Amino acid sequence: MRRSVLVDDVAVDFPELKIILAHPSFPWQDEALAVATHKPQVHIDLSGWSPRYFPPQLVRYANTLLQDKVLFGSDYPVITPDRWLADFAALDIRPEVRAKILKGNAVRLLGLGARMFPRPTT
Repeated sequence: MRRSVLVDDVAVDFPELKIILAHPSFPWQDEALAVATHKPQVHIDLSGWSPRYFPPQLVRYANTLLQDKVLFGSDYPVITPDRWLADFAALDIRPEVRAKILKGNAVRLLGLGARMFPRPTT
């Protein structure tokens, strides 16, 4: 049985559980994309791979259907954040989606909000 099917079962049984699929779910990428598309609490992080190796379907889904459910991850120390960010900058990701992936989605998912990141006063 494929792992993504098992995650799908857990997501059904525990609808309040926040689930993050890691390391772009290789070799189960298509199944992970399907589960994240259909289960509101299932997200995908991008750690473990350089963005230059992301499959086209992951980039397409991250830029569209899953733009609110994809999270930054570098896999430090194997891939440094600087290298990951440089490779990510080369991807065809819309600017508003890029901001969500790099920060906004994690802030929302983890409930970090304004208390964790107050705006500086002038």
